[in-house]
Amino acid sequence: MRVFHLVLAPRLSGAEVLAKDLALDQCAEGMAVGVASLLPAHADFMSLQAELESHGVQCWFPRRRHRAAIKLWNLFVVVRRFRPDVIFAHATIPSFYARALPLHVPVVYVMHSATNDFERPLFRRVEHILSGRARVVISVSEQGVTDYVQAIGPHPSMTVVPNGVDLARFAFTDGAGRSGAAPQVAQIGRYAAVKNQLLTVRAFREVLKEVTDARLVLYGVVEDPDYQREVIALAQELGIAERVEVAGPRTDVATVLSESNVFVMPSRSEAHSVAFLEALASGVPIVASKIPAFAFANGFPGVQLVDTDNVQCYADAVVAALGQARAQRSLAGLTLRDTAARYRAIAHQVSLAIAAR
Repeated sequence: MRVFHLVLAPRLSGAEVLAKDLALDQCAEGMAVGVASLLPAHADFMSLQAELESHGVQCWFPRRRHRAAIKLWNLFVVVRRFRPDVIFAHATIPSFYARALPLHVPVVYVMHSATNDFERPLFRRVEHILSGRARVVISVSEQGVTDYVQAIGPHPSMTVVPNGVDLARFAFTDGAGRSGAAPQVAQIGRYAAVKNQLLTVRAFREVLKEVTDARLVLYGVVEDPDYQREVIALAQELGIAERVEVAGPRTDVATVLSESNVFVMPSRSEAHSVAFLEALASGVPIVASKIPAFAFANGFPGVQLVDTDNVQCYADAVVAALGQARAQRSLAGLTLRDTAARYRAIAHQVSLAIAAR
Protein backbone atom coordinates (compact mmCIF):
# COMPACT_ATOMS: atom_id res chain seq x y z
CA MET A 1 0.00 0.00 0.00
CA ARG A 2 1.14 3.54 -0.80
CA VAL A 3 0.14 6.22 1.73
CA PHE A 4 0.55 9.97 1.27
CA HIS A 5 0.33 12.59 4.04
CA LEU A 6 -0.28 16.27 3.23
CA VAL A 7 0.25 19.05 5.78
CA LEU A 8 0.16 22.82 5.57
CA ALA A 9 3.69 23.55 6.81
CA PRO A 10 6.14 21.11 8.42
CA ARG A 11 6.64 22.52 11.91
CA LEU A 12 6.78 21.43 15.53
CA SER A 13 3.04 21.52 16.08
CA GLY A 14 0.49 18.84 16.91
CA ALA A 15 -0.93 17.97 13.47
CA GLU A 16 2.44 17.95 11.74
CA VAL A 17 4.19 15.91 14.42
CA LEU A 18 1.32 13.40 14.39
CA ALA A 19 1.63 13.11 10.59
CA LYS A 20 5.33 12.40 11.05
CA ASP A 21 4.66 9.72 13.67
CA LEU A 22 1.98 8.08 11.52
CA ALA A 23 4.31 8.07 8.51
CA LEU A 24 7.04 6.32 10.51
CA ASP A 25 4.55 3.76 11.84
CA GLN A 26 3.18 3.02 8.38
CA CYS A 27 6.66 2.74 6.94
CA ALA A 28 7.57 0.23 9.67
CA GLU A 29 4.49 -1.78 8.64
CA GLY A 30 5.88 -2.13 5.12
CA MET A 31 3.89 0.61 3.42
CA ALA A 32 5.43 3.07 0.97
CA VAL A 33 4.95 6.49 2.56
CA GLY A 34 5.30 10.06 1.35
CA VAL A 35 4.86 13.37 3.17
CA ALA A 36 4.32 16.69 1.40
CA SER A 37 3.41 20.23 2.36
CA LEU A 38 1.91 23.34 0.80
CA LEU A 39 4.30 25.72 2.54
CA PRO A 40 8.05 25.54 3.22
CA ALA A 41 9.28 23.63 6.24
CA HIS A 42 10.20 25.57 9.37
CA ALA A 43 13.88 25.34 10.26
CA ASP A 44 13.06 23.51 13.49
CA PHE A 45 11.48 20.65 11.49
CA MET A 46 14.75 19.74 9.78
CA SER A 47 15.69 17.07 12.33
CA LEU A 48 12.26 15.44 11.94
CA GLN A 49 12.60 15.52 8.16
CA ALA A 50 15.97 13.80 8.48
CA GLU A 51 14.35 11.15 10.70
CA LEU A 52 11.61 10.57 8.13
CA GLU A 53 14.03 10.24 5.25
CA SER A 54 16.35 7.96 7.20
CA HIS A 55 13.43 5.52 7.55
CA GLY A 56 12.60 5.61 3.86
CA VAL A 57 9.77 8.18 3.92
CA GLN A 58 9.83 10.43 0.86
CA CYS A 59 9.43 14.15 1.61
CA TRP A 60 8.39 16.98 -0.71
CA PHE A 61 8.48 20.41 0.90
CA PRO A 62 8.61 23.59 -1.25
CA ARG A 63 11.59 25.88 -0.76
CA ARG A 64 9.49 29.03 -0.96
CA ARG A 65 5.88 30.17 -0.81
CA HIS A 66 3.82 30.00 -3.98
CA ARG A 67 0.46 31.31 -5.12
CA ALA A 68 -2.52 28.97 -4.84
CA ALA A 69 -2.45 27.82 -8.47
CA ILE A 70 1.24 26.89 -8.27
CA LYS A 71 0.66 25.06 -4.97
CA LEU A 72 -2.07 22.99 -6.59
CA TRP A 73 0.04 22.25 -9.67
CA ASN A 74 3.06 21.21 -7.56
CA LEU A 75 0.83 18.95 -5.47
CA PHE A 76 -0.66 17.44 -8.64
CA VAL A 77 2.84 16.63 -9.95
CA VAL A 78 3.98 15.08 -6.67
CA VAL A 79 0.85 12.95 -6.27
CA ARG A 80 1.03 11.74 -9.87
CA ARG A 81 4.67 10.80 -9.30
CA PHE A 82 4.09 9.00 -5.99
CA ARG A 83 0.86 7.23 -7.06
CA PRO A 84 -0.70 6.87 -3.58
CA ASP A 85 -3.57 4.55 -2.74
CA VAL A 86 -4.83 7.05 -0.17
CA ILE A 87 -4.11 10.64 0.84
CA PHE A 88 -4.40 11.76 4.48
CA ALA A 89 -4.90 15.54 4.35
CA HIS A 90 -4.12 16.94 7.78
CA ALA A 91 -6.21 20.07 8.54
CA THR A 92 -8.75 21.98 6.51
CA ILE A 93 -6.65 23.94 4.01
CA PRO A 94 -4.55 20.91 2.95
CA SER A 95 -7.78 18.94 2.57
CA PHE A 96 -9.15 21.59 0.19
CA TYR A 97 -6.10 21.28 -2.04
CA ALA A 98 -6.06 17.46 -1.94
CA ARG A 99 -9.75 17.26 -2.87
CA ALA A 100 -9.37 19.84 -5.64
CA LEU A 101 -6.90 17.61 -7.51
CA PRO A 102 -8.27 16.26 -10.81
CA LEU A 103 -7.33 12.74 -9.74
CA HIS A 104 -9.28 9.76 -8.42
CA VAL A 105 -7.11 9.13 -5.37
CA PRO A 106 -9.31 8.78 -2.23
CA VAL A 107 -8.78 11.56 0.29
CA VAL A 108 -9.16 11.26 4.07
CA TYR A 109 -9.74 14.68 5.64
CA VAL A 110 -8.34 14.92 9.18
CA MET A 111 -9.82 17.74 11.26
CA HIS A 112 -7.13 18.95 13.66
CA SER A 113 -8.10 22.57 14.28
CA ALA A 114 -8.37 23.84 17.84
CA THR A 115 -11.17 26.14 16.68
CA ASN A 116 -14.20 25.67 14.43
CA ASP A 117 -12.91 26.36 10.92
CA PHE A 118 -16.45 26.45 9.58
CA GLU A 119 -17.31 29.61 11.42
CA ARG A 120 -15.62 31.23 8.39
CA PRO A 121 -18.15 31.65 5.55
CA LEU A 122 -15.53 31.01 2.85
CA PHE A 123 -14.51 27.70 4.44
CA ARG A 124 -18.16 26.66 4.74
CA ARG A 125 -18.77 27.36 1.06
CA VAL A 126 -15.68 25.46 -0.07
CA GLU A 127 -16.45 22.49 2.19
CA HIS A 128 -20.01 22.26 0.85
CA ILE A 129 -18.52 21.95 -2.64
CA LEU A 130 -15.77 19.45 -1.73
CA SER A 131 -17.33 17.39 1.06
CA GLY A 132 -18.28 14.57 -1.30
CA ARG A 133 -14.63 14.17 -2.32
CA ALA A 134 -13.65 13.08 1.20
CA ARG A 135 -13.80 9.30 1.41
CA VAL A 136 -13.60 9.56 5.21
CA VAL A 137 -13.64 12.54 7.57
CA ILE A 138 -11.65 12.01 10.75
CA SER A 139 -12.10 14.29 13.73
CA VAL A 140 -9.75 14.13 16.67
CA SER A 141 -12.65 14.96 19.01
CA GLU A 142 -16.43 14.62 19.29
CA GLN A 143 -16.69 18.41 19.26
CA GLY A 144 -15.20 18.44 15.77
CA VAL A 145 -17.92 16.09 14.55
CA THR A 146 -20.60 18.32 16.09
CA ASP A 147 -19.13 21.44 14.50
CA TYR A 148 -18.95 19.78 11.08
CA VAL A 149 -22.49 18.40 11.15
CA GLN A 150 -23.96 21.71 12.31
CA ALA A 151 -22.12 23.72 9.63
CA ILE A 152 -21.98 21.30 6.69
CA GLY A 153 -24.36 18.45 7.47
CA PRO A 154 -23.72 14.75 8.12
CA HIS A 155 -20.96 13.01 6.16
CA PRO A 156 -21.53 9.36 5.12
CA SER A 157 -18.23 8.23 6.63
CA MET A 158 -17.19 10.24 9.67
CA THR A 159 -15.29 8.94 12.67
CA VAL A 160 -13.44 10.12 15.77
CA VAL A 161 -9.79 9.08 16.17
CA PRO A 162 -8.24 10.73 19.23
CA ASN A 163 -4.61 11.74 19.06
CA GLY A 164 -2.19 9.48 20.90
CA VAL A 165 1.00 9.94 22.88
CA ASP A 166 4.23 8.04 22.28
CA LEU A 167 4.77 6.38 25.66
CA ALA A 168 8.30 5.36 24.65
CA ARG A 169 9.26 9.06 24.60
CA PHE A 170 6.95 10.53 27.22
CA ALA A 171 7.27 8.05 30.04
CA PHE A 172 6.56 8.81 33.69
CA THR A 173 9.55 10.37 35.43
CA ASP A 174 9.99 11.30 39.06
CA GLY A 175 11.54 14.66 38.18
CA ALA A 176 14.81 13.84 39.88
CA GLY A 177 16.66 15.66 37.11
CA ARG A 178 15.66 19.02 38.60
CA SER A 179 16.49 18.24 42.19
CA GLY A 180 17.65 21.46 43.84
CA ALA A 181 16.75 23.67 40.86
CA ALA A 182 14.29 26.56 40.99
CA PRO A 183 10.64 25.47 40.54
CA GLN A 184 9.74 25.58 36.86
CA VAL A 185 6.32 26.17 35.28
CA ALA A 186 6.08 25.28 31.59
CA GLN A 187 3.61 26.06 28.83
CA ILE A 188 4.09 24.48 25.40
CA GLY A 189 2.00 25.64 22.46
CA ARG A 190 2.08 27.87 19.41
CA TYR A 191 2.01 31.62 19.99
CA ALA A 192 -1.60 32.51 19.20
CA ALA A 193 -4.35 34.17 21.22
CA VAL A 194 -6.25 30.88 21.57
CA LYS A 195 -3.34 29.48 23.63
CA ASN A 196 -3.53 32.32 26.19
CA GLN A 197 0.15 32.81 27.04
CA LEU A 198 -0.71 36.38 28.08
CA LEU A 199 -2.99 34.97 30.76
CA THR A 200 -0.22 32.68 32.00
CA VAL A 201 2.18 35.60 32.37
CA ARG A 202 -0.40 37.58 34.38
CA ALA A 203 -1.07 34.61 36.65
CA PHE A 204 2.65 33.95 37.07
CA ARG A 205 3.15 37.39 38.60
CA GLU A 206 0.76 36.29 41.35
CA VAL A 207 2.57 32.94 41.68
CA LEU A 208 5.84 34.78 42.34
CA LYS A 209 4.28 36.42 45.40
CA GLU A 210 4.06 32.95 46.95
CA VAL A 211 6.98 31.13 45.29
CA THR A 212 9.57 33.82 44.80
CA ASP A 213 12.22 31.70 43.07
CA ALA A 214 9.87 30.13 40.49
CA ARG A 215 10.50 30.53 36.76
CA LEU A 216 8.17 30.32 33.78
CA VAL A 217 9.19 28.87 30.41
CA LEU A 218 7.06 29.32 27.29
CA TYR A 219 7.89 27.32 24.17
CA GLY A 220 6.08 27.05 20.86
CA VAL A 221 5.89 27.70 17.15
CA VAL A 222 5.70 31.45 16.49
CA GLU A 223 2.48 31.46 14.49
CA ASP A 224 1.65 35.06 15.39
CA PRO A 225 4.85 37.14 15.90
CA ASP A 226 2.86 40.15 17.11
CA TYR A 227 1.26 38.03 19.81
CA GLN A 228 4.64 36.71 20.94
CA ARG A 229 5.90 40.29 21.19
CA GLU A 230 2.87 41.12 23.35
CA VAL A 231 3.83 38.28 25.69
CA ILE A 232 7.40 39.57 25.99
CA ALA A 233 6.18 43.15 26.52
CA LEU A 234 3.73 42.08 29.23
CA ALA A 235 6.45 40.25 31.19
CA GLN A 236 8.57 43.40 31.03
CA GLU A 237 5.65 45.65 31.97
CA LEU A 238 4.88 43.47 35.02
CA GLY A 239 8.53 43.53 36.09
CA ILE A 240 8.99 39.74 35.92
CA ALA A 241 10.93 39.42 32.65
CA GLU A 242 13.98 37.97 34.42
CA ARG A 243 11.83 35.08 35.67
CA VAL A 244 10.13 34.39 32.31
CA GLU A 245 11.63 32.75 29.21
CA VAL A 246 9.67 33.36 26.00
CA ALA A 247 11.20 31.10 23.38
CA GLY A 248 10.42 29.26 20.16
CA PRO A 249 9.65 25.57 19.70
CA ARG A 250 11.66 22.76 21.27
CA THR A 251 12.37 19.39 19.72
CA ASP A 252 13.09 17.89 23.14
CA VAL A 253 9.65 18.34 24.70
CA ALA A 254 10.09 15.20 26.78
CA THR A 255 13.12 16.79 28.44
CA VAL A 256 11.24 20.02 29.10
CA LEU A 257 8.44 18.10 30.81
CA SER A 258 10.85 15.99 32.86
CA GLU A 259 12.58 19.17 34.07
CA SER A 260 9.36 21.06 34.90
CA ASN A 261 7.40 21.03 38.14
CA VAL A 262 4.09 22.13 36.62
CA PHE A 263 2.63 22.14 33.11
CA VAL A 264 -0.02 24.75 32.31
CA MET A 265 -2.46 24.96 29.40
CA PRO A 266 -5.03 27.77 29.69
CA SER A 267 -6.29 27.35 26.09
CA ARG A 268 -9.59 28.93 25.11
CA SER A 269 -10.28 25.91 22.91
CA GLU A 270 -8.52 22.75 21.74
CA ALA A 271 -9.33 19.79 19.53
CA HIS A 272 -7.41 16.94 21.18
CA SER A 273 -4.10 18.42 22.28
CA VAL A 274 -0.99 16.28 21.79
CA ALA A 275 0.92 18.50 24.23
CA PHE A 276 -1.70 17.87 26.92
CA LEU A 277 -1.41 14.10 26.36
CA GLU A 278 2.37 14.31 26.57
CA ALA A 279 2.13 16.14 29.88
CA LEU A 280 -0.30 13.52 31.20
CA ALA A 281 2.10 10.74 30.24
CA SER A 282 5.08 12.43 31.87
CA GLY A 283 3.31 12.59 35.24
CA VAL A 284 3.94 16.31 35.75
CA PRO A 285 1.23 18.17 37.75
CA ILE A 286 -1.09 19.98 35.32
CA VAL A 287 -3.20 23.12 35.53
CA ALA A 288 -5.46 23.62 32.52
CA SER A 289 -8.58 25.46 31.46
CA LYS A 290 -11.99 23.98 32.08
CA ILE A 291 -12.88 23.33 28.42
CA PRO A 292 -14.55 20.27 26.86
CA ALA A 293 -11.32 19.04 25.23
CA PHE A 294 -9.71 18.47 28.64
CA ALA A 295 -12.76 17.07 30.44
CA PHE A 296 -11.62 13.46 29.95
CA ALA A 297 -8.71 14.15 32.32
CA ASN A 298 -10.93 15.47 35.11
CA GLY A 299 -10.24 13.27 38.12
CA PHE A 300 -6.79 12.18 36.95
CA PRO A 301 -4.26 12.50 39.78
CA GLY A 302 -2.38 15.77 39.73
CA VAL A 303 -4.68 17.43 37.17
CA GLN A 304 -6.56 20.65 38.00
CA LEU A 305 -9.08 21.99 35.48
CA VAL A 306 -9.94 25.50 36.60
CA ASP A 307 -11.33 28.82 35.43
CA THR A 308 -8.05 30.14 34.04
CA ASP A 309 -9.75 33.40 32.98
CA ASN A 310 -9.81 34.17 36.71
CA VAL A 311 -6.15 35.15 37.15
CA GLN A 312 -6.08 34.63 40.91
CA CYS A 313 -7.80 31.25 40.63
CA TYR A 314 -5.30 30.25 37.95
CA ALA A 315 -2.35 31.41 40.07
CA ASP A 316 -3.62 29.63 43.20
CA ALA A 317 -3.92 26.38 41.25
CA VAL A 318 -0.34 26.72 39.99
CA VAL A 319 0.93 27.36 43.53
CA ALA A 320 -0.92 24.27 44.74
CA ALA A 321 0.49 22.23 41.86
CA LEU A 322 4.03 23.32 42.74
CA GLY A 323 3.56 21.47 46.02
CA GLN A 324 2.39 18.25 44.36
CA ALA A 325 4.39 15.18 43.43
CA ARG A 326 4.30 13.57 39.99
CA ALA A 327 1.59 11.02 39.36
CA GLN A 328 1.33 7.95 37.16
CA ARG A 329 -1.74 8.05 34.92
CA SER A 330 -3.29 5.36 32.76
CA LEU A 331 -3.66 6.43 29.13
CA ALA A 332 -5.17 3.25 27.74
CA GLY A 333 -6.67 3.99 24.34
CA LEU A 334 -4.76 7.27 24.06
CA THR A 335 -1.36 5.98 23.00
CA LEU A 336 0.33 6.59 19.66
CA ARG A 337 0.11 2.85 19.03
CA ASP A 338 -3.70 3.02 19.43
CA THR A 339 -3.97 6.01 17.11
CA ALA A 340 -1.63 4.59 14.47
CA ALA A 341 -3.59 1.31 14.38
CA ARG A 342 -6.81 3.23 13.67
CA TYR A 343 -5.18 5.16 10.81
CA ARG A 344 -3.77 1.95 9.31
CA ALA A 345 -7.23 0.35 9.48
CA ILE A 346 -8.78 3.37 7.73
CA ALA A 347 -6.12 3.29 5.01
CA HIS A 348 -6.86 -0.39 4.35
CA GLN A 349 -10.61 0.21 4.46
CA VAL A 350 -10.40 3.00 1.88
CA SER A 351 -8.04 1.15 -0.48
CA LEU A 352 -10.17 -2.03 -0.36
CA ALA A 353 -13.30 -0.04 -1.16
CA ILE A 354 -11.59 1.45 -4.23
CA ALA A 355 -10.26 -1.95 -5.33
CA ALA A 356 -13.73 -3.45 -5.09
CA ARG A 357 -15.13 -0.95 -7.59
